[in-house]
Amino acid sequence: MKKSFFIFIIAIFLALTGCKGENQDVSQAGKKNDQTVQANKEETKPEPESESATESEKTKEDVAFFKDLPDVPKTAGELIHQSAGQFADQDVFSEEAKVIEEIKDMPPLAEDASEEEYEKYFQYVYAQVATDFPNPEDLINKWEYSMSGDPAVKDGRFTFKENYNVEVILDASGSMAHTIGGKTMMELAKEAISKFLASVPEEANVSLRVYGHKGTGSESDKKLSCSSIEQVYGFGKYEEAAFKKSLNKFQPSGWTPLARALEESKKALAKFDAKTNTNLIYVVSDGIETCGGNPVEVAKSFANSNVSPIINVIGFNVDSESQKQLKEMAKISNGVYTTVNNGDQLQDEFERASKVMERWEEWKSDSHSDADNQRVENSFDILGFSNDWGSRADTQNLNISYFLSIMEEEEKINMEQREFFNKRSIQLENLVNQAQKDVVNDLEKLNIEKIDELKKQIDEKYRSNT
Repeated sequence: MKKSFFIFIIAIFLALTGCKGENQDVSQAGKKNDQTVQANKEETKPEPESESATESEKTKEDVAFFKDLPDVPKTAGELIHQSAGQFADQDVFSEEAKVIEEIKDMPPLAEDASEEEYEKYFQYVYAQVATDFPNPEDLINKWEYSMSGDPAVKDGRFTFKENYNVEVILDASGSMAHTIGGKTMMELAKEAISKFLASVPEEANVSLRVYGHKGTGSESDKKLSCSSIEQVYGFGKYEEAAFKKSLNKFQPSGWTPLARALEESKKALAKFDAKTNTNLIYVVSDGIETCGGNPVEVAKSFANSNVSPIINVIGFNVDSESQKQLKEMAKISNGVYTTVNNGDQLQDEFERASKVMERWEEWKSDSHSDADNQRVENSFDILGFSNDWGSRADTQNLNISYFLSIMEEEEKINMEQREFFNKRSIQLENLVNQAQKDVVNDLEKLNIEKIDELKKQIDEKYRSNT
């Protein structure tokens, strides 16, 4: 009993001694590290560091949201060459749900926002709704093409030759099944092409080439679809029954091998040397190359070949990315690019080509009358250009207003901040309106000067002959 009690006492003593020693060690350690803790105090504030990290992450998110925004145009040239936004020429008011989804991660504009921050928000809004203003250069190219055969046109491709060959290259990818006004884009394209080729002179050779008309848009069918390029008609004289039969051979189906289609056309036209042939190509496409080819490079090579064709490109209801590639194709080959959004506009573009065909037969006679008629037609083109510009400008202005209203409703900006954006919108509207006046004025001057030069050359030509 005594022995057990003694052991118990010793155990308590050892425990107490250990606690005392531990406390002393902690105390000493605390004293030794006191200066170190104090020195690192600024770096070890847990909560402020967490708050700073949160703010840093928020800043990164804000910067990411407004990343790579194009500048708001300040000149007419910048307006003409701006990239169309994802809501371009749409009714933003009816697309409210899409806009709300688009801006859900937009940080609200701070109450004390700087002028630079205000401008960044306006840049964002404008980038979403910016329209595709018509390019006067495209119109001038159309005039030059329309004047084919006239001595005022120096480009040899526009000089009429003994033979005329016309090929239409048609996109038959799956997206051409989309409907416009109750008809598929393919149906509208077939109608316009059929009417156009039926109007060419009997002596001309015509051809229709399609691509992407086999397989589907699925990855498993990509190889088949990308290799599907077929000349379904020609080269030969237009025969109505045979041509209509060729139109029934295909429907919109798969991918878009645009580059390869141009390569096949180049091979087929190689026998029609530009020395004795005027060669015209019309490409009708609603989308970008999707088979890995480079249609811009092929178009350049094609234009520089012995065939030396006029390559005109029609973008049928295309988005901004597709439009960029198709425009570059036309530009690099010195052709004409046009965007059309419905069947009537597509018919109008082919109507221009039909008139050139007529000129091929008649250009040597009644040249003065032709020059005067060209002046009148150019004037109508200028009016159409101006109306198109004005319509797009009105839609763009409304869309800016609608977009800002949605931002206000979603509490991204407040009523007071909205006033700044309203004033900024008016500044931009004034620029757009002035640019319209300046461009139209330049086109009118060019119309007069170009046709007057043409008539002068014709007069000199006939006087010398006399």
